[in-house]
Amino acid sequence: MTFNRQTSGDIEYLERPGEGGPVLVMLHGVGSNAASFSPLLPHLPRGWRVIAWNAPGYGGSAPLDLEWPLASDYAAALKALLDRLGLERILLAGHSLGCLMAASFVTAHRDRVARLLLSSPALGHGVPRGAALSAAAQGRIDDLERLGADDFAALRAPRLVYEPEANQDIVRRVRDGMARVSAPGYPQAARMLASGRLLDDAERLQVPTDVIVGAEDVVTPPDSARRAHAALRDPWRGALTLVPGAGHALYQQAPAAFAAALEALAETVG
Repeated sequence: MTFNRQTSGDIEYLERPGEGGPVLVMLHGVGSNAASFSPLLPHLPRGWRVIAWNAPGYGGSAPLDLEWPLASDYAAALKALLDRLGLERILLAGHSLGCLMAASFVTAHRDRVARLLLSSPALGHGVPRGAALSAAAQGRIDDLERLGADDFAALRAPRLVYEPEANQDIVRRVRDGMARVSAPGYPQAARMLASGRLLDDAERLQVPTDVIVGAEDVVTPPDSARRAHAALRDPWRGALTLVPGAGHALYQQAPAAFAAALEALAETVG
């Protein structure tokens, strides 16, 4: 089965229908989009309903009306989408920047999430909104404006894949997705990353939460994942999984291992 493209309100999302299983909602990272989750579908139970959104400002989703949104603004957009779809309780997975959105959502709406997966978690830079951007965040915005989306993606995509020379097909998929980013969505997300403080939200989470990261991730390295995992409090701290031979594009480079972590979410929820 494949994803079907849908729109609800001002958010575009991809959905694979399911029957009898849980609802899994997935949030992509700053340089990606909903379609990047397609390699996971063959590895997930057919009964699961799977939804991957295009975050505000990505794909066909309308951007937020803030130049510098916070993670809570994306969380509010997610709540509005779930409300429109009538989804009261889900499994939630965020990747990279999507972890900031997911954790913010769960801190405000823990009754809506049965279990959470933080994958390749971006911790955020902790810059106050309105202050000077971190060099990394400003560099993202400047590179996109200076190079254009295609060259921007060609420059950045190989770093997301472990052993890119040997995995050109994966690099190509990552690059193709990254080449679809545009303003104002990408600059908004980069500013949110600059102000993000995942560790603060992780301490407040009160749903079972697992963490997974590629052992060869150089973008959000395993030490960052360990810090996020350590910030979780008992009894909410779940598994920490390091996937060998995988970089930051974890669910594209190791979809079976990532899907196993997703299935574990449902196995431990009563």
